[in-house]
Amino acid sequence: MPAVNRRILPGFVPSLSYAILYLAVLVLIPLAACFLKASTLTFEQFWAAVYNPRALAAYKLTFGTSLAAAFINVFLGLLIAWVLVRYEFPLKRFFDSLIDLPFALPTAVAGLVYSSLYVKSGWLGQFLVPLGIHGAYSRTAIVLVLTFIGLPFVVRTVQPVLEEFDREQEEAAACLGASRLTCFLRVVLPTLIPALITGFALVFARCLGEYGSVVFVSGNKPLDTEIAPVLIVSRLESFQYAEATAIAVVLLLISFTMLIVINFLQRWSRRHEA
Repeated sequence: MPAVNRRILPGFVPSLSYAILYLAVLVLIPLAACFLKASTLTFEQFWAAVYNPRALAAYKLTFGTSLAAAFINVFLGLLIAWVLVRYEFPLKRFFDSLIDLPFALPTAVAGLVYSSLYVKSGWLGQFLVPLGIHGAYSRTAIVLVLTFIGLPFVVRTVQPVLEEFDREQEEAAACLGASRLTCFLRVVLPTLIPALITGFALVFARCLGEYGSVVFVSGNKPLDTEIAPVLIVSRLESFQYAEATAIAVVLLLISFTMLIVINFLQRWSRRHEA
């Protein structure tokens, strides 16, 4: 019996070689350069650069706002995906296309728009600021703009899963006396959990490195509204290149660790579902 060629791509070796070269040039070499630059510092210098009140406050704010935006996007993304898939309404395609606007819109433009809307004299700020809601130059502003940037990731991850979901399972559960809430929680939601975790991971990773929009809305106040990417840029502007790369290394290591944990949860949920 002739052997079956299981290789999908023609020219497997050249294709694999090109992929590895592409990955090395764009990812591995820049990361290696970052680690090598940080290694020029002594341990005491490295520790002083990455472990000080300003850096710790930047780490806390960066990861805290990214997690908050990711959780908000999981809820909003699921709700929007559900409406777009399960309901018919006028201008549905138009609103569906608006979901991808953060992908096409420069993040700096988003930051400028948000800062102008939520300042004290802005269209929304003139009503919200007297109520104590500061949507510009505050931590709330950072969460708002990160939520806007990350929303499409959850919607576009959950939407195809909802479209392919077998509605007969819901109908069977309803015939057995289950309420709509019970059908959603016991039948639909378990199928969506892997997609929700994937969307959460994508939003979280996207928010960690966001700079263009946050720099316009946060105020960049050290120890208060300064995120880690802004602190890195501040070190670069001061010609402290090794210190900047040291902070970047810490940010990379923490980010990789959290993404590994999220990927583990995603695989676990898929095995549990199967």
